[in-house]
Amino acid sequence: MNKPHKLLAEKLLHISAIKLQPESPFVWASGWNSPIYTDNRIILSYPDVRNFVKVELARTILENYPEANAIAGVATGAIAIGAIVADSLGLPYVYVRHTPKDHGLENMIEGNLKPGSKVVIVEDIVSTAASSLKAVDAVQMAGCDVVGMTCLFNFQFPEAVKRISDANLSMAPLLTYSEMLEVASEIDYISPAELETLRQWREDPAAWTPETY
Repeated sequence: MNKPHKLLAEKLLHISAIKLQPESPFVWASGWNSPIYTDNRIILSYPDVRNFVKVELARTILENYPEANAIAGVATGAIAIGAIVADSLGLPYVYVRHTPKDHGLENMIEGNLKPGSKVVIVEDIVSTAASSLKAVDAVQMAGCDVVGMTCLFNFQFPEAVKRISDANLSMAPLLTYSEMLEVASEIDYISPAELETLRQWREDPAAWTPETY
């Protein structure tokens, strides 16, 4: 039987939630050239994939953070995913904005997060980990304990790995970049040359250009 991360990788590649184009790179909002583009919002349109993700995220939280009694999704990509996972677990749910709302109550956290709660942060994608750690700060400022983080897909950028380690936080992803590449190679989604390009890009994505390799 396939392991959950392998099944998830196949599903995300099949519905184009993950697109790999080493020969025709994308340009991220950061300005980086990238041979990969991810959009996990697409999952919401596929009930079978959506349910698979919900079940596996819930399982991951129960196995890694059994003490959790609240879930916080990170805006905007993880708002819906976090909500369905919290519903599956029967736990209170909030989501964390990137910046405080500029009107009304000027909330950073939307929902009722009780001080003292033991919270799991849910992300859809972790790249630099900047948004994840900003959400952690907001939850901690609200008087709560962040017991850990989970996500659908973790790029494992060296910078992000260090940031999470330095913050003394635990990250339990459903799927990592390395695992996804392994599956993409096994199912012939990419060639051996493309596999090497994708591996090298991850080591220094900010400096990578299509002509580099």
